[in-house]
Amino acid sequence: MKKILIVMIFVVSGFVNAQAYKGKGDVKFQIGANFQNGGNGITTSTDFGLGENMSFGFVASYLLNTTTIYGTPKFDDRVDVKARFNAHLGNVLKISDKADIYPGLDLGLRNFGAHLGARYFFTNGFGVYTEAGIPIAKYKTDSSGYDYLNNQFVFTIGASFNL
Repeated sequence: MKKILIVMIFVVSGFVNAQAYKGKGDVKFQIGANFQNGGNGITTSTDFGLGENMSFGFVASYLLNTTTIYGTPKFDDRVDVKARFNAHLGNVLKISDKADIYPGLDLGLRNFGAHLGARYFFTNGFGVYTEAGIPIAKYKTDSSGYDYLNNQFVFTIGASFNL
């Protein structure tokens, strides 16, 4: 019975048309873990399709644990919120409809930065994603102590959902 169920799942999933980015009107929600120097946390993001190859969205992250020598950071030192713009290159690069690569820019509470992400959808509603982000211009030129927590290279991995 177990083998029959597994075969049925693979057969049914073969008929599902999963697309990583559909264009105008597409809405994605992502939740994942972010890893960086000095702490790890959770990240949520959402993207709204504006056209065939572009979207805008929002990102919120919160550091759960920190390893700074400055003591325990307050809530506002752990949180960051950003607005972002993405250019979706999946169809430009002619990769699978299930995959998308998206570079983008983000403007947040702490800095102006850039990110590069990739998504892969297993079904029409569920996939995985990964992103790497860097600050381009920091609001405080001397980003030491708590300011450094949200002004550095960040790697994120998690789940992506079509809404």
